[in-house]
Amino acid sequence: MSMASVRMVTRSRSQGPGAGPRGGGEEAAPFRRGEAAAGKKSHSPTKRQRKTQKLSVTYEASDHEKGEGAKPPEAPGWEPRDWQQQLVNIRTMRSGKDAPVDQLGAEHCYDPSAPPKVRRYQVLLSLMLSSQTKDQVTAGAMQRLRARGLTVDSILQTDDSTLGTLIYPVGFWRSKVKYIKQTSAILQQRYGGDIPASVAELVALPGVGPKMAHLAMAVAWGTVSGIAVDTHVHRIANRLGWTKTATKSPEKTRAALEAWLPRELWSEINGLLVGFGQQTCLPVHPQCQACLNRSLCPAARSLCGP
Repeated sequence: MSMASVRMVTRSRSQGPGAGPRGGGEEAAPFRRGEAAAGKKSHSPTKRQRKTQKLSVTYEASDHEKGEGAKPPEAPGWEPRDWQQQLVNIRTMRSGKDAPVDQLGAEHCYDPSAPPKVRRYQVLLSLMLSSQTKDQVTAGAMQRLRARGLTVDSILQTDDSTLGTLIYPVGFWRSKVKYIKQTSAILQQRYGGDIPASVAELVALPGVGPKMAHLAMAVAWGTVSGIAVDTHVHRIANRLGWTKTATKSPEKTRAALEAWLPRELWSEINGLLVGFGQQTCLPVHPQCQACLNRSLCPAARSLCGP
């Protein structure tokens, strides 16, 4: 007889709650020391009693009880402490939508009257210009470029010196002149003047990084491909404890955030935290006194004192 099919029935003098046979899958309660199993005094020698007490029976659920194909329950994933309340507080602090990113971000720099292909190109160009550059400076450069007609063809017909003058003083403007020209030539030759519709193809373009690629997918194509992490998002996520361990780069932070943050929040996080970083959670001298998360932020004490 298979051990899987063995069932034990114990009887007790008391027929109170819980007495009688136990249902399948439950273990019988162990006997107390010196208590007989059948409810009668045992006439067996003491030696036998000790032997019985030492007996150990292992029960294994039958295949029917286990359920065919059943899997053990998965352990809950890690998530930061208090993150939901922290998010609610940041939304409250950002409700005015009056940070530079809210007025001058990539979604505000293209010509809404231009054909879709041109709009998408202008979104990508604004993102390329925005690296290591304040939104106000990027917006100014985009206005000057759009005044001359901002298309793939017009950029390729503009000499490097003129293009440099138009985009100055964006950060690393000399390198960006080279990248803009190279990328525009690739778009003309391979994509008919449009921009790629995948992160892998976007990051393969000169001067386009992962943050730009994910934002381009969101703004130009309306597709949420990942969390766009810049220096603001990277800094704030680490300060709030939104990464399981401290991260050293925006890409590490992106991977850490995407591991636990619900996907439906991915598109919101960049703009929300960038504006929060521009106004409150500054790189130097953050405004902890005015922050609703002061008591919930692991970094607040070290940054701003008690």
